[in-house]
Amino acid sequence: MQDNHDASIMSFPCQFSIKAMGLAVAGFDTLVAEIVRKHIPDLPEDAVGSRLSQAGKYISITVTVEATSRQQLDNIYLELTAHEKVLMAI
Repeated sequence: MQDNHDASIMSFPCQFSIKAMGLAVAGFDTLVAEIVRKHIPDLPEDAVGSRLSQAGKYISITVTVEATSRQQLDNIYLELTAHEKVLMAI
């Protein structure tokens, strides 16, 4: 019996949006962009967007990337979620 759990519905390369959330502190957007840039060095400046929560306590950073593999995305998510300032990454 074959395990299809690892089968991906994504084909690479593809555009992919990564979202990281944290407290709305100065430099959080830069931190997220620097982590992603370790894995995608040619990340354009306009690939990063942000949105504050309604009360302004939290910020969501969205980085749209040209992903080349599932492993690349997994590595980005692992590094984001391991950082103490990142509360969640989706």
